[in-house]
Amino acid sequence: MSYAVREVLEFVKQNDVKFIRLAFCDMFGTQKNISIMPDELERAFKEGVSFDASAIRGFGDVVKSDLLLFPDADTLNVLPWRPQQGRVVRFFCDIKTPDKEEFLYDSRNILKKVVRICQEKGYTPYIGTECEFYLFKTDEDGEATYITHDKGGYFDMAPIDKGENIRREICLCLEEMGIKPESSHHEQGPGQNEIDYEYSNALSAADNLISFRSLVKTKASENGLFASFMPRPLETECGSGLHINISLYKDNKNIFEDKNDKQYKYAESFISGILNRIEEITLFLNSSTNSYKRLGKDKAPKYITWSKENRSQLIRIPASKGNRCRMELRSPDSSCNPYIAFALLIKAGIEGIEKNLQLCNPHNINLFNANDNEVKNLKTLPNNLNEAINNALNSEFIKTVLPQKTINNYIDDKKQEWDIYNSITDKFKAEKELYFEKF
Repeated sequence: MSYAVREVLEFVKQNDVKFIRLAFCDMFGTQKNISIMPDELERAFKEGVSFDASAIRGFGDVVKSDLLLFPDADTLNVLPWRPQQGRVVRFFCDIKTPDKEEFLYDSRNILKKVVRICQEKGYTPYIGTECEFYLFKTDEDGEATYITHDKGGYFDMAPIDKGENIRREICLCLEEMGIKPESSHHEQGPGQNEIDYEYSNALSAADNLISFRSLVKTKASENGLFASFMPRPLETECGSGLHINISLYKDNKNIFEDKNDKQYKYAESFISGILNRIEEITLFLNSSTNSYKRLGKDKAPKYITWSKENRSQLIRIPASKGNRCRMELRSPDSSCNPYIAFALLIKAGIEGIEKNLQLCNPHNINLFNANDNEVKNLKTLPNNLNEAINNALNSEFIKTVLPQKTINNYIDDKKQEWDIYNSITDKFKAEKELYFEKF
């Protein structure tokens, strides 16, 4: 038994823990969990806790359906929104077969493997996310409506901004979970909010995003509201993005920090690698038909370009200093599975370094106001989910990150979504039914 496991077992005994949640994500980034009692935790560490994989989308069929959850001791979190007497703790889990072999389609494990490859080549990626969401009112039965919590706009204050108290509650809970909040504010759309928290290593960043989404939805529900991370829940208002900030360390130094340093060329090649593969991997960054209603509008990019500071670009280099120097990818949204998204982005960037790809010239113009002549030679992101599917189908690169069966199952599911979307005349209604309460 490892020291970390012994510490966890002792913590559970000493801190009135009554329920333990073992959490994982399906192939699409939806969190699942099973609760066990404290006396079962030691066995879970040694033998795992079984579950029916055939009931989880993309995991398996009934013929060979047993899988095991092994809690990761390093991910212990007390859930602060649960009672303080009879506490509830949560672990993220590794998924294994009955033979205790790694389950190939565990997206958390997929990210772990990519990070290991990255580190073997001398690089360590760090990631921070900026996650936007809407708050909607609920009806007398507690069901979500399409009426926004307020009519506030960007950086508005109370009383116009009615989300101030909920954001405060979320930030305090994040702190209790060991996730350091950095800022929170009202976003551009009515009822739209953003909370940013500290960056971390890639695996923790993905875990933290899953925790954050769960926390936001829980606190919204406690306040009689519904939180939606749908990319564009309101047809006439701003969409909600998931900006992904990436920095890369080599020899304990952030290579994005100093453009005059000889290592900065690796940062440029990393960016170039992502630009080179972005069309192929967009399906896994923008995974819904609704995602493509956001791109090209309201500060969401459409063209495959980069620039410094410019928010109309796909990738921008923020005006930051020291360890905060980074690249920011502005196209993704919360329909993605962060483990898969981060894995693909890191691998694409490392490929750029390995191939010594040269970064193209920046486009220092406002692409939202650009004329046809200014953009005629620019490549664009896929225009819809179907285009994204076709790009992924033809990608050899994706196969270097994801198992073929994962790719097949993922694409088959997205084709079904596309068919459902196309079968309904009212497209906005179709997307509400597909995604509003799902994300």
